[in-house]
Amino acid sequence: MFDAAVAAASANVRIPPYLPAPPKGRTIVVGAGKASAAMAKAVENAWSAPLSGLVVTRYGHAVPCERIEVVEAAHPVPDESGYRAAKRMLEMVSGLGGDDLVLALISGGGSALLSLPAPGLSFADKQSVNAALLRSGAAIGEINTVRKHLSAIKGGRLANTSVVLVATPQLSLEAAAEVARKAGVRPVILGDAIEGEAREVGKVMAAIAREVVLHGQPAPPPAVLLSGGETTVTVRGKGRGGRNVEFLLSLALTLDGLPGIFALAGDTDGVDGAEEIAGAIVAPDTLVRAAQRGINIKECLADNDAHSFFEALGDQVITGPTLTNVNDFRAILVLER
Repeated sequence: MFDAAVAAASANVRIPPYLPAPPKGRTIVVGAGKASAAMAKAVENAWSAPLSGLVVTRYGHAVPCERIEVVEAAHPVPDESGYRAAKRMLEMVSGLGGDDLVLALISGGGSALLSLPAPGLSFADKQSVNAALLRSGAAIGEINTVRKHLSAIKGGRLANTSVVLVATPQLSLEAAAEVARKAGVRPVILGDAIEGEAREVGKVMAAIAREVVLHGQPAPPPAVLLSGGETTVTVRGKGRGGRNVEFLLSLALTLDGLPGIFALAGDTDGVDGAEEIAGAIVAPDTLVRAAQRGINIKECLADNDAHSFFEALGDQVITGPTLTNVNDFRAILVLER
């Protein structure tokens, strides 16, 4: 199901149907995000007219392009490479006229990667504010609102725009649901934009899974609870964490080994937090196996150390860069007891 969710958001599949006709004048491609390089390549493959441009993506997420330059930069805390790329993009689109076309390829991660301070701010100011926001537990919408007001390029400052969503979390969840149906499992999509503290969302999802086991609601087993969106983590500890693995720690702790329940949570871009790890899996024996290794799940949760927990169990989900990004994917599979 996770593979299907990622594949459904592939740039090669999603970009071509949405491309406009070539303009009379120039076509300039700009972009930012973990999928921007893959999107740029898809545009190149489908575009017969002349074009040029520049996109910035996360280190390790580049795709070779012939006509569009690809720059790699840091995420989630911006670096000098992203700063320079943002300045060059503004220069590229300045002076264009009504006969020219700008294609802006934006995906998840774009806000941090395309970082240009507003007048009166230094780049160091942007970095420190961004790092503080990531630790604060603020929702992604709240974080992006602050980022917008500190930016010289975001929030409409690149141009006024016409926006088309070519890949969405809901589309990916529906692809995963179809995989479940073919396997004889009833899919229940709980929502594609679920937010909140990761450990609290884990408790809620555990309660819903328990309802499936005990009362067959909202669907009798075998069933799978699917959800997307982007939770947050208020960092209080010093461990290696990410929102998906923290969600799973809380889920496992709340389920307390309830038989017949398995779960996977991962970021569709292959990176959960700052780690090159997409997420992890939980099984009914997760707590038992942790205890056998002398690992205290409550201590790991308190220290925001979920990556270390799942690494010790060998239960990490590692995909490498998927070259797409439609937020997080969560699946809780409930089998008949």
